[in-house]
Amino acid sequence: MIDKKQLVLLTQNLIRINSENPPGNEKKCALLIRKHLKDAGLKVDLYELKRLRSNVLAYYNSPKSKKTLLVTAHLDTVPAGSGWRFNPFKAKIHKNRIYGRGASDCKGNLAALLAAVVSIARDKVDLGYNLLFLASSDEETGSHLGIVPLLEKKIIRPNAAVILDSDDFGIITAQKGLIHFKVKIIGKKAHGAYPYMGVNAIELAGKIIVELKKIKLTHKKHNLLKAPTINIGTIAGGDKVNIVADWCEFSVDLRFLPGMVPKQIIKKISKIISRYTKSFVIEIDDLQFPYEIDNKHFLVKHLLKVLKDYKIVSKIKGSEGATVISFFQKQGIPAIATGFSNPNTMHISDEYIDIENLYKGALVLESYFKNLSFK
Repeated sequence: MIDKKQLVLLTQNLIRINSENPPGNEKKCALLIRKHLKDAGLKVDLYELKRLRSNVLAYYNSPKSKKTLLVTAHLDTVPAGSGWRFNPFKAKIHKNRIYGRGASDCKGNLAALLAAVVSIARDKVDLGYNLLFLASSDEETGSHLGIVPLLEKKIIRPNAAVILDSDDFGIITAQKGLIHFKVKIIGKKAHGAYPYMGVNAIELAGKIIVELKKIKLTHKKHNLLKAPTINIGTIAGGDKVNIVADWCEFSVDLRFLPGMVPKQIIKKISKIISRYTKSFVIEIDDLQFPYEIDNKHFLVKHLLKVLKDYKIVSKIKGSEGATVISFFQKQGIPAIATGFSNPNTMHISDEYIDIENLYKGALVLESYFKNLSFK
């Protein structure tokens, strides 16, 4: 049984622990989670691939099955930043909402998931499959100290996964891929009074950026995802105002659709840049492939049924941003993402989660796990 007051308090306690990433320190949050799980009689492990960067794993096993469902949410948050009316680490309740950094992304979802797992464990429900709980670290900067190495090292080997990192009770079955890359332009230095004697890398970069924003990437239309996008995230260059800049670099966030090939995308971008200069380098910082799962998969169908039972209107949708869902694809593990946060509240000042959403979310998860027919 899930106690609403205790769920609210748990969410507040998680928010009150600062786990901003960067710099990254999930240890205190992890210890709080571990205590709740141990108190419910679960076997719990703490994995740290770097000091203070903790991942919590808990096991609720069935004697009748070798199948395992991983359920996971992350511990870290983006930095709080400025512009808050409410202190980002006080978890103030105002008009039936809990305010604070991580309320929406992802400590509210994490608390709901934890409450559901603890309730099942205390009731000693035989699920007919093994339930593996993971509270992960480093999600906000690529999961390099969390889900990625846990999967690659085979520390976790589930047959399917449900990720809590979405909003409005939606079910994510498709996700864009991403390429983060830097473009480095090499020019020729000269005195600022004689710019014609040099090659200004900043000016070249400006022309290239204008062209990149016009680029039309070939793609097949997707019913859940918008067209590919390009965002110029950072730019730097030059040494001094009176020197012709012999270097400039800018970083690009490119989101692409299922069916598109990253090598072909980069090749097209290289061709555009080479119209302006042959002296350039492209460095790939991060690459995540797009993800899709059949909307008729049992993970999806069962969640839709449970939401309907609770009279909650839900939509199957795509994710324009990157969740950890794509990391499971690489391992051949079917996965979906869902969550109960309020729309458009992630990463904002005065981030919040509605208490009723939080409570309904925990009830939905408990029912989902109890009645899931694992295939």
